[in-house]
Amino acid sequence: MGVSSSVSVPPSPVSQDFDTFISNFRSQLRDTFRRRGDIDAMSLNRSLPPYVLRDVRTCKPLSAFIPSEYGGRGGHVHESLSVLEAAGYESIALTLTLGINGALFLQPVGKYAHDEVKAPIFERFLEHQNMGGLMITEPDYGSDALSMRTAFTEHEDYARIRGTKHWAGLTGWADFWLLTARKQDENGNLARDIDIFVCDVTQPEQHVEVEELYTNLGLYHIPYGRNKLDVKVPLAQRLQPERTGITMLLDLLHRSRVQFPGMGMGFLQRMLDEALDHCRNRHVGGKSLFNYDQVKSRLATLQAYFTACSAMCTYASENASVENNLAKINLQANAVKTVVTDMMQEAANSVLQLTGAKGYRQDHIAGRGYTDSRPFQIFEGSNDILYQQITESVLKSMRRLKDNNLYNYLEKSDLSSRAAEQFKDTLDINLDPQMPQRKLVELGRVLARVISMEFTIELGERGFRSDLISNCLSVFRRKVHSYMCAYRDEGLPAIVEDDLEQSGWVDYVSARS
Repeated sequence: MGVSSSVSVPPSPVSQDFDTFISNFRSQLRDTFRRRGDIDAMSLNRSLPPYVLRDVRTCKPLSAFIPSEYGGRGGHVHESLSVLEAAGYESIALTLTLGINGALFLQPVGKYAHDEVKAPIFERFLEHQNMGGLMITEPDYGSDALSMRTAFTEHEDYARIRGTKHWAGLTGWADFWLLTARKQDENGNLARDIDIFVCDVTQPEQHVEVEELYTNLGLYHIPYGRNKLDVKVPLAQRLQPERTGITMLLDLLHRSRVQFPGMGMGFLQRMLDEALDHCRNRHVGGKSLFNYDQVKSRLATLQAYFTACSAMCTYASENASVENNLAKINLQANAVKTVVTDMMQEAANSVLQLTGAKGYRQDHIAGRGYTDSRPFQIFEGSNDILYQQITESVLKSMRRLKDNNLYNYLEKSDLSSRAAEQFKDTLDINLDPQMPQRKLVELGRVLARVISMEFTIELGERGFRSDLISNCLSVFRRKVHSYMCAYRDEGLPAIVEDDLEQSGWVDYVSARS
């Protein structure tokens, strides 16, 4: 009679309690990016070594975005953001890759796709490491996305979609795409509304042709390019909006923007850790950099950004669930997206300044962080445009209330009442609803930071470290006062539209020989 033995099999990441799940994920990331791989050399490559994604996928991080009834961890936002945070600490490109898959594909599929479509997709993500993304932007219609020319004609059981999309993250990598298109009638006219289809590129009639891969300035590990669409997608793979396609798209984009702090959180923590480590160990003029006042100012700002992003993650965790329709929260979504991406870029810039020439290299965390964080201020809505929209949204609300005093409005709003108290004099102004566009942008910067301060105050009232809260509010107060100075400045520089004749400086040198 043989002797039987049992082998202990660790539980699947999907069934682990959350603390174990996220701890194992962080450990795997550290092993992959620090002990097993040369992350500095890796950063110069246009793609990740195959073992990186394989190692990361063993922890099934995308299971955090998948509902439990389809084998995932349940789609809890705080878990999804924690996954993004852990990835962002090691690699901003990796956290964006997971963010694209999660917020721009899995969440909208889970909310809007037919049940018979969801199940096989989620199974392929969990068991076969598939990936998915979203295609909206077209070469001639970037920020003006609703004017897209990608069109579809509807047939008996499929839609034929034709057009060109570009700058979709994971170009050539993704197994699935969400494709946005407008319906075309028999006369060639395009509908005003948009539709979104799930395209499975592994099927011959749904293959997306990559016409060109771009040499993007940063985010080397994520492929971008131009894609030609001429696909036949089953009508069953069309997402089903609750109201209109545009409303569905807004819900999708606002949910993604509100979850940006998940990607920013790990990155900001890493920038802060790198800066503190460098300043404590670098000596100039016989003393540590840490003892210089200007350096302390930069470090205090980095800590403030860490705190503000923590507050935003808390807000997102409680408000970004797919059960909520976020189409109408443009003010909150735009404020979160703009401020967190500005903080990411400013943090990287500070670390680069602190590390000096050593940091001005693509294979250094400072240089890499600077170039990789910059596009976050552009994609999913350019920050300048979003700041303008923030002000326009506030002006619209003020018109409904028939009050044009900014402080009166902010002190009564749930998004700003406590923060506004700190600016009674600064924000006690009557707004001109016909202000020029540049003023809309400048005021949008102010409003976004006041909203961010409100999130931070709320976090402090829940027991978050009071010293970090106080520091964050102090830094943001200075930001608001600075931006208000720019807003109040009546001098609006005007462009000189001629060919700059009679403007050669040499002609005005007084002592030419």
